[in-house]
Amino acid sequence: MTLAIGQPVPDFTAPATGDTTLSLGQFKGRQVVIFFYPKASTPGCTTEGGDFRDRKADFDAVDTVILGISRDGIRAQENFKTKQAFNFELISDKDEEVCKLFDVIKLKKLYGKEYLGIERSTFLIDAEGKLAREWRSVKVKGHAQEVLEAARELHASK
Repeated sequence: MTLAIGQPVPDFTAPATGDTTLSLGQFKGRQVVIFFYPKASTPGCTTEGGDFRDRKADFDAVDTVILGISRDGIRAQENFKTKQAFNFELISDKDEEVCKLFDVIKLKKLYGKEYLGIERSTFLIDAEGKLAREWRSVKVKGHAQEVLEAARELHASK
């Protein structure tokens, strides 16, 4: 199954920071930004998370929840969140169920070796739970601001 713009995003439940379990359904009535990142506490992921952290008040102003997801375990996610003072929850997707739902596991190359990993991707889900926008193969610089602008437009169109 491939998610398509305008289609409902299937509900999912996964362990998250703050000793919680989050499901997409609990945010019904609010917009949701889900950003997938390859690995906690790596430079690009730290920068991306920080960019979302620094804009959280702006996302809150347009009733938009931010969630970060990687395959890291919950302890690594907790450490990452604490160290970077992230003001949103991080989801641990060790079994890749949510990653597969959003089709973000891709063949990647590092030092000539191929492996399966998360392709940095972000998804904006509208208040009805439908996919509104997607960004794949994300470049970190300027990305959080672009997502914020899309969230503002979506909120204004309600």
